Amino acid sequence: MRKWLLPEYIEDILPDEARCIEIFRRKLLDLFEVHGYQLVQPPLLEYIDSLLTGTGHDLDLRTFKLVDQLSGRTLGVRADITPQVARIDAHLLNRRGVSRLCYAGSVLHTLPAGLSGTREPLQVGAEIYGHAGIEADVEVQSLMLAALRLTGIVRPQLDIGHVGVFRALVRRARVDTEIEAALFRAVQLKDVSSLHMLARRFSTSLRTAFEQLPELTGTSEMLGMAQRILPDVPEIRKALAQLRAIGRVMKTNEVDVRFDLGELRGYRYHSGVVFAAYAEESSNALALGGRYDEIGRAFGRARPATGFSLDLREVANVVPSQITRGCSVLAPYMPRDAVLQKRISALRQAGTIVIVGLPGHNGACAELDCDRKLVRRAGKWQVVNN
Repeated sequence: MRKWLLPEYIEDILPDEARCIEIFRRKLLDLFEVHGYQLVQPPLLEYIDSLLTGTGHDLDLRTFKLVDQLSGRTLGVRADITPQVARIDAHLLNRRGVSRLCYAGSVLHTLPAGLSGTREPLQVGAEIYGHAGIEADVEVQSLMLAALRLTGIVRPQLDIGHVGVFRALVRRARVDTEIEAALFRAVQLKDVSSLHMLARRFSTSLRTAFEQLPELTGTSEMLGMAQRILPDVPEIRKALAQLRAIGRVMKTNEVDVRFDLGELRGYRYHSGVVFAAYAEESSNALALGGRYDEIGRAFGRARPATGFSLDLREVANVVPSQITRGCSVLAPYMPRDAVLQKRISALRQAGTIVIVGLPGHNGACAELDCDRKLVRRAGKWQVVNN
């Protein structure tokens, strides 16, 4: 076996892509900061019972586990930073009122999200704690769209759903967890025949609601049709009202808004509005988010929460041509020339890439795209074309 081979769906990030990713990371964190989001940096490892608290079965399956040699307890390598940030808000910051936090770091998954995915996404995101109204949902959705535009995604599409609709139908059907899981899978797969079989013992109105749920997608006009098809219960009325209100605000954000009541991504984790952003350049969602109020209760401090995250590696793959490496200046190796060293420092402070040619390699800079060089003319060090 070749010793330099990496595990499947784990790969190195080479210079051009790494530079693109790092520029995006800096821009996004700066964007979050000017919107009032404070940066936190949770650890890569935690005790598994803390790491998975309130996250449901899905995250458990995606988490690598190992034994701590110091305590003998089971550790987990984080598969999602969001639960860690929720723990920080609940137990370490312990603030009253609204708290805005952001983060950037690698996560590790036991399996890739798709055939072309990576098991080591670079997750960047922002979260709001302490506000239960749709104003917080609108804020994080707007911030998510601004983040994507900052990376070069000109006109993203925003898909919005609400897990409360499906939950209300399940409660009304009074099914056990096994049937609930089967209904969930059928809705996600848009498997109407399976839904018909699973719901055949329900009332006519409820059976119709389950069978139609995967098809309830489209613009705001679809929400009116959903109002007529779905049972008239408070939870569903509230969910549809929230979606209408968010849609009205987001339409002014120069974004194509689409609703999907059959979208249950993160069903066991999210508690209300869920959303995703897409671009023409990719078939996969570039950013995901939603409301997850219930996780605060799991940490012992109930806090309304909503947020989003994106994988910088996925975004960089979509817009690789948006970032080009700046050209470099080649400087001679003359460490005792104080004037030259001062000139090099001034160029670097101004943001210019200056590469000092090591002895014996002064002319070998083609691979580094040095299109200019420092030469001494009339007693001064000047930058000239190479």
